[in-house]
Amino acid sequence: MDKTLGIFGGGQLGRMMAQAALPLNIQCIFFEASTSCPSAVLGPVFSPEKQQLNTFIENADVFTLEFENTPLEQVDILTQSKNLYPPRQALAIAQNRLLEKDLFKTLQIPVAPFAQVNSFEDLKHATDTLGFPIVLKTATGGYDGKGQYVLRSIEDLDQAWAELGKAQPLIAESFVHFSREVSIIAVRGQNGDVKTWPLAENHHHQGILSHSIVPAPNSSELQPVAEQYISTLLQHLNYVGVLTLELFVTPNGLYANEMAPRVHNSGHWSIEGAVCSQFENHIRAVTGLPLGSTEMIKPTVMVNIIGQHPHTQDVLALNGAHLHLYNKTERAGRKLGHITLMPTDAHELPVLCQALAKILPEPLSLTAHMTW
Repeated sequence: MDKTLGIFGGGQLGRMMAQAALPLNIQCIFFEASTSCPSAVLGPVFSPEKQQLNTFIENADVFTLEFENTPLEQVDILTQSKNLYPPRQALAIAQNRLLEKDLFKTLQIPVAPFAQVNSFEDLKHATDTLGFPIVLKTATGGYDGKGQYVLRSIEDLDQAWAELGKAQPLIAESFVHFSREVSIIAVRGQNGDVKTWPLAENHHHQGILSHSIVPAPNSSELQPVAEQYISTLLQHLNYVGVLTLELFVTPNGLYANEMAPRVHNSGHWSIEGAVCSQFENHIRAVTGLPLGSTEMIKPTVMVNIIGQHPHTQDVLALNGAHLHLYNKTERAGRKLGHITLMPTDAHELPVLCQALAKILPEPLSLTAHMTW
């Protein structure tokens, strides 16, 4: 019997999961405040504002999520009668940076030195023990660069505390001197089968992911280390579905930044660029189907459309450009869609990136350093 999948959230990630589910005859429904969300064209939307959680639960067989800040109270009601993948433990840990860093340390996944901050005195003590610069972050909430402050000297203490002090608990982390950020995405099935995609090298614009290069250049030695780290997490958490681990490349090796218990922006390239995308494999995993191959088809660059739409005809005129729009209205800093660049000849990627940069409304520097 075909299954119905309930998804907490109706943004672009839910939309792309539902698009991947359709060919498998899996219907998706969504729990989302906005009935005009990006996923609405692909299935019914149940609203928390209309107290429709129980109706949402009744109308699906198995459940997943697109956002790691899904309220645990809702999850606890759901799991009294139905299964949620990924498991509650993974969600709870990902919602709290202190728990997350403690887990990384327990599993011997390297992280920058850190300290919990509950008061201004704690913050001063953290700067004494960790030194400068440090990054002060909210332990919960925050994404795309929000909810954090970089302290470079003692003079920054008052301003940092003024901005974040009311958002306790906080975490102070030593600033990691890294050459680049990469992410590893993996999927684990209900039978324990694990598959990983190639590392992505991620670049940011004003705190938001602007583009990812896959495979990450010069990453052959990093790939097995990253695979070991994420496989350890998957097994420890008895995880089912797609998990993402963001990592810093440092002179001392890979340091974990954070994990995301969901499909991830840096994996959007896999829709065209892998034999089986992160979205399809997530659907397969949570519904108990065999996993597909994560093999890369060819080197790829994925570029986010941020704030303002480019002209569709200009994008599609580029050789090897695949356009994905999310049915979202324009707003500064908002992810409106993405473009996957996959020319026939991978050596054309740097030139193609430069051509795309010229037609994007938001000024963007697309790196041209791609060597594999």
